[in-house]
Amino acid sequence: MSLKEYFENALSVDAYKAQMKVNQTEMQQVYEQFEAPEDARVAELKDRHLRVLAISEDWCGDAMMNNAVLLRLAEQAQMEVRFALRDSNLDLIDQYLTNGTSRSIPIYIFMDENFEEVAVWGPRAEGVQAFITDSRQDLPPKDDPTFEEKSKAKHQLAHEAFLSTPAFWNDVYTSILNKVAQ
Repeated sequence: MSLKEYFENALSVDAYKAQMKVNQTEMQQVYEQFEAPEDARVAELKDRHLRVLAISEDWCGDAMMNNAVLLRLAEQAQMEVRFALRDSNLDLIDQYLTNGTSRSIPIYIFMDENFEEVAVWGPRAEGVQAFITDSRQDLPPKDDPTFEEKSKAKHQLAHEAFLSTPAFWNDVYTSILNKVAQ
């Protein structure tokens, strides 16, 4: 399928939100609290009439935070956003693997008026990745009997940080803008 076909078959923002069962409230919370900073590059994006195909899933904490920030940026730049569910579109996500191996999400594909890819962003901003890497460095090896429990605790720590750290939201916003406004 072409990017145009994926986009046309993807969920609208409202349809994506309506199907959410895990992080809907949390995504809305970040969306409502995040105040996108003023940036002159946003006006340039408006003139480009971009569309965004977001590969996402409701269960993903990164997507919960990043999607809220993306939606604020999209409002500013008047970009239409549609959501393709990763687990239903493995052929799509496999074209955008993180480090060539991982189906990490979210992935944002920015397209021009002709549905030609102009930029791809995801799954994390650099500052957020540094936080995750640092927070997980004391995990025991995967074969350790306590690994699963301790890993779940780290996921919860990240989830709470994603909900309550405006610096992360700003980092995501700047990271996306740096990528797409080149």
